[in-house]
Amino acid sequence: MAMHQPDWEARSPWSSNKGIREVRISPPKSIVAGTIRVPGSKSLTNRALLIAALAEGRSQLSGILKSDDSFWCIEALTKLGVSVVIEGDTAYVDGCGGDWPHASGELYMGAAGTVARFLPAALAIGSGKWTIKGSKRLSERPLAPLLSALSTLGAAFNYFDAEHRLPYELDASGLKGGRVKLPGSTSSQFISGVLLAAPYAQAPLTIQIEGEIVQRDYVQMTIETMSAFGITPQVSEDGQLISVPQGKYHGRTFQLEPDVSTCCYFWALAALTSGCVRIEGINAMSTRQPDIEILNVLERMGCTVRRGENFVEVQGTKHLKGGFTLNMKKWSDQTLTIAALAPFADGPITLTDAAHIRHHECDRIAAMCSELGKLGILVEEHQDGLTIYPGQPLPALVDSHDDHRMAMALSLIGLRVENIRITDPGCVSKTCPGYFEQLSALGVEITY
Repeated sequence: MAMHQPDWEARSPWSSNKGIREVRISPPKSIVAGTIRVPGSKSLTNRALLIAALAEGRSQLSGILKSDDSFWCIEALTKLGVSVVIEGDTAYVDGCGGDWPHASGELYMGAAGTVARFLPAALAIGSGKWTIKGSKRLSERPLAPLLSALSTLGAAFNYFDAEHRLPYELDASGLKGGRVKLPGSTSSQFISGVLLAAPYAQAPLTIQIEGEIVQRDYVQMTIETMSAFGITPQVSEDGQLISVPQGKYHGRTFQLEPDVSTCCYFWALAALTSGCVRIEGINAMSTRQPDIEILNVLERMGCTVRRGENFVEVQGTKHLKGGFTLNMKKWSDQTLTIAALAPFADGPITLTDAAHIRHHECDRIAAMCSELGKLGILVEEHQDGLTIYPGQPLPALVDSHDDHRMAMALSLIGLRVENIRITDPGCVSKTCPGYFEQLSALGVEITY
C-alpha cells in the first residue's frame, strides 16, 4: 500500500525534520524520569494573536507556540499590515483597531485549520478584497457552514470550488450585525471564528447555534480570551445563543499556558514505560483545555497522577487496565493517543462520538485502524470511533498520513516495541516541532 506523500506546502520555516523520510523509535533503555516544559497552546496562541491584531494598542503575548500553524497565522497578519515581533517565546503585536492596514492581497493558510476558520470573519469586518489559499489537505476540509454564515452577514465570496472550500476570493465591505445561525456539529471553530470578529460588526451580533456543539470547551476558551482583552459575550442558559456587544479589544500583556494536547503524549509515555513525567506550567484544575480529561483516564488505567498548582505529574504502571468505553466528543484530539495505549491494556477499549475527526488532517478513524492493523493489532472501525483489542504490536513501517497527531500517537507504540518506523516525522511541526527531540531527551531511542 502506497504511503501518503508529505504536503510540503503546509510546512513553515519553523518546521523541524523537513525532508526526513522516516523516524525509527525504540524503547528507552532505562526507566523514564524527567521534568519538562511544553510549548504554549496552539488553540490559545492563534486566538490571542488574532485578538491582539484586532485590538487597539500593543499586546505582549508570552509563551506562544512556535509551530507551523502559528507561523501561518503570523504570516497572514503581517501581510495584512500588522506588526508582529517575535522574541523567544513572546510575541509583541501592534493592533490595528479593527482597520486592516492592507486592504487587498493574497493570504496563505498552510494547513492551519484554526487560521482558515478564524481569519475570514476578521477580514469581513473591513473593506477590501483578498484571495485566500491553503495547503492541499486544508483545501479539502469543510468551510461551507462558516462562509455561508458570513455571506448572510454581508461578505461576498467568489469560489473556485463547488464545495465552497479553499481557495476563494473574499470581497469585504463590513460585517452586519443581527442574528446568524451556525451548526455546532461540524466544528466549534466556525463558531469561534465569528465570535472573534463579532465586536467589530456594524450592530450587536448574536450567534444562534443549531444542535449540540462539538468540543464546546473551545468555544468557552474563545469567550474567555475575548473577555481578557475587554469584550465579554453573553451566553444563554442553554448555551445555544451567544450575544456579542460592539466594541474594540484593548491590547494587554497575556500569558499563555502550555498546550495540553501535546502534554498528553508525554503523560502517555510515562503510562507505557512505568516511568514518571512531570510537566511544569500546568494547573489541571484551572485549565480550559478539554484534553486534560486524559488524566482521569490514565488514573482509570492504573496510573498515579499528581496535580499541583503549577505542574502535573504522571507515574506509570506495569499493568494498564482496559475493558471500557470512552466518549471522545469533548476531547477528540486524544482519540488517537488512547488508541495507541489500548493494545497494551488488559481489555478492549472502545472510543465513541468522534465522527468529526474524519474531517481533520486526515480521516483519523480510518487511518488509525489501518496503521494498527499493519502492527498486527485487532481493531474494529465504527462510524464514530473504533474498538482496539489487546495485543503485542509487531515491528513495522507505519504511515503518519501527513498528520501531526497520527505521528505523535504512533510514536507511543515504539515505547514498548523495537523498530517502529514512522513516515514523514516532520509533520509534527504543525503543533510541536521539537517533539522527537524531547522524546530523545527523556531516553527514548530516536533514529532518523
